Amino acid sequence: MGKTVLVVDDSSIMRKMIKQTLSSAGHTIVGEAKSGDDAIAQYAALKPDIVTMDITMRGMDGIAAAKMILEQDAGARIIILSNLDEDKFSHEAEQIGAKGYLNKHKTEAILELISQL
Repeated sequence: MGKTVLVVDDSSIMRKMIKQTLSSAGHTIVGEAKSGDDAIAQYAALKPDIVTMDITMRGMDGIAAAKMILEQDAGARIIILSNLDEDKFSHEAEQIGAKGYLNKHKTEAILELISQL
């Protein structure tokens, strides 16, 4: 059974790519956000099963937004998707309680992780 997903990325092209990947695998995109602040507000309103979160965004970055969402809902399932240094940020993602850190372009790995959550 597909999951409901909030897609957070400041790039409309990346949001579209992630949405297509997830939708084609049977998941439902319930919302999309282009900033950390918007992600927090949408998470509270939509209560999705999964959040895909970019790191680098204007204003509040994805790590700070994920941390705030997890403070409000310890059961939130957030996957950090980025192209940044995997060693550095995967450890940071783990520390704040994210379910994983993956490269945005590794669609098979993203789908596999979501299926496990």
